[in-house]
Amino acid sequence: MNRARRWLFAYVAAVVGIGFVHEPGALAALLGAALAGAGPARWRLLRRAAAALLLFNLSVSLAYALVAAGQGRPLAEVLLTMNLRVLLLVFLGFWLVDRVRLLDALAGWPLARLVATLAIGQIGVYRRLLDDGRMAFRSRCPHPGAVDLARQAGAQGGALFDKSLQGAEQVAQAMRSRGAFDA
Repeated sequence: MNRARRWLFAYVAAVVGIGFVHEPGALAALLGAALAGAGPARWRLLRRAAAALLLFNLSVSLAYALVAAGQGRPLAEVLLTMNLRVLLLVFLGFWLVDRVRLLDALAGWPLARLVATLAIGQIGVYRRLLDDGRMAFRSRCPHPGAVDLARQAGAQGGALFDKSLQGAEQVAQAMRSRGAFDA
């Protein structure tokens, strides 16, 4: 078994194992161990993980807090557990991607490798779309305010959504022309 596949199996085992941990202290210890194990890349990976999940976790935590407050349930431990678990999982995902070439880990599994190749290609398309939008915004608005940033975020979100719909429509048409939807 190659090194990349061992890392992939270790990651999958860690993800499954973390799902069984429900104590915030244990999750914090696991996050500390992961940070220590990541070596010099730890802070860069932690910043990426925190930035990637900030908006999502904030909205989910706020919604949970509102529901729990309305029902009179305690929420601090649940929110801490949930946020630590998600941060740990995302950190481990970024660590895996930083250390392993996914296609090498999937060698020997042609279908999984095909799906990963398609996903990596789509990530590249969307990354380029975001980078192009970001560069265009910087060149047109050198000193943006909060309203400018919000408009840009909305425009980029709309562009990503339109690109997704266009891609889905093209895939559906290609599948239909090949008889995929014939019953």
